[in-house]
Amino acid sequence: MRELFLLTINGNDHPGVTAAFTGTLSQHGVNVLDIGQAVIHDRLNLGLLIEIPDTSESGAVMKELLFLAHSHRLEINFTPIAEDDYENWVGSQGRPRFIITLLGRKLSAANISHVAEVVSRHGLNIDSITRLSGRFSLREHNPRRRACVEFSIRGNAENLEQLRHDLLAITRDDEVDVAFQADDIYRRNRRLIVFDMDSTLIQCEVIDELARAAGVGDKVAAITEAAMRGEIPFNESFERRLATLAGLDESVLAVIAQNLPITEGADRLISNLKRLGYRVGILSGGFTYFANHLKQRFGVDCVSANEHDIVDGKMTGRVRGEIVNGEKKAEQLRAMAADQGIDKRQTIPDGDGANDLPMLSIAGLGVAFHAKPMVRENARHAISTLGLDGILYLLGVRDREANG
Repeated sequence: MRELFLLTINGNDHPGVTAAFTGTLSQHGVNVLDIGQAVIHDRLNLGLLIEIPDTSESGAVMKELLFLAHSHRLEINFTPIAEDDYENWVGSQGRPRFIITLLGRKLSAANISHVAEVVSRHGLNIDSITRLSGRFSLREHNPRRRACVEFSIRGNAENLEQLRHDLLAITRDDEVDVAFQADDIYRRNRRLIVFDMDSTLIQCEVIDELARAAGVGDKVAAITEAAMRGEIPFNESFERRLATLAGLDESVLAVIAQNLPITEGADRLISNLKRLGYRVGILSGGFTYFANHLKQRFGVDCVSANEHDIVDGKMTGRVRGEIVNGEKKAEQLRAMAADQGIDKRQTIPDGDGANDLPMLSIAGLGVAFHAKPMVRENARHAISTLGLDGILYLLGVRDREANG
C-alpha cells in the first residue's frame, strides 16, 4: 500500500543537500508530488511531499533519511498525509490566484501583518512570500533604499473590490504601497508602458516653469493644482494657463528643456523594460517640444502631446490642433496597443493627475504615481513611496535581475 509523507528539512545551508536527499529517495522509487525550498540568512527550509510506492518499505526509507539528516547536521520531520487530504489539496488547484506586492523604503513586521490580516479576513491563503528587493546594509544610510516582498495568494474572495479597498487602507495608515493583481497571463506579459510627462517622468510641471519665465508663475501654479485635483475641467484649465504665456519668446523652451528634473528611477525602469522588449511611450497633456526632448534622451518610441502655436518666435497662448486631455490619452493608449497588436491589458500607463484616470482605468496595470489623493483613491494601483523603478516590482522583477 502506498504511503504519503510531508518531509520538512531545515538547518544551515550548504551545497549538495537537495541532491543528497532526492538521491536517496530515488533509490527507493519514491515520487515527489510537491517541493518547495527557501534559504533565509543561510538557513535552509526544504519541504517535499512524497509518495512511497507499494514496492518500498516506508520504515527503511525514513531510517536512511534520518541518518542522512544527521550526517548533514540537519533536522528532519515526517508528517503522514491521508490520501483523502491529498486529493482535497489537488482539487483546490483551480482556485483563482493573485499577487500582492508590498513595497516601500523599508518594511516592518506591522506592514506584513496588516497585509496578512486582510488576506485572512477575506478567506484567502498565502502560498508563498518572496523578497524581490536586494539586501541592504544596516550601517549605511541610503535615502533611496528600496524594500519589497511579493505574496502569492489563492482562493475565492467574495468581494474583490472590498479586498482592494482594505489593502488600500493599509497604504493610508502605513508608509508603504500595496498592489493587488490577478496572477494571470497578462501580468506576466505586459508589453507597452506609457508615461504622463509632467510630475511623472519629470519632477515638475513644464507649464509652471514657462509661467515663471513669463512672470505669471503663482497664477498658473494655482490653476494647475486645482486641475490636478480634478476641481477644474482639464481643457478649461489648460486654455486659461496657456493664455497667460502669450508673447513669451520661444528661446525659453530650450533653456527649460535642458534643465528638466528627471524622476527617480526613470532611467532604471526604462532601460530595463527596453532590454526586455517593451515599447515605451509618452502621453502628455504637456507640450511636444519637451516630450520630444525626453524621447531622444530615453529612446522613447512614440509621443503624443500638445503643440505650441508659435508665430514670429513668440508664443501665441494657443495650441495647434486638438488638446490632449484625459479622454484623448485613453484613446491614444488604445491606438498604441492596437498598433502593437497587443491587448490593452498588456499596457502600463503611469500618471499623477485627474486627466490620467481615463487611461489608468482601461489598462492592465495603470499606476497612479505620487498622485493627488483623489487620483490615488480612484486608481487600481499606486506608488507613492518609491521612484518609477518601483514598477519593476509590480512586474515581479527582482533587484538582482534588473540592471542598475
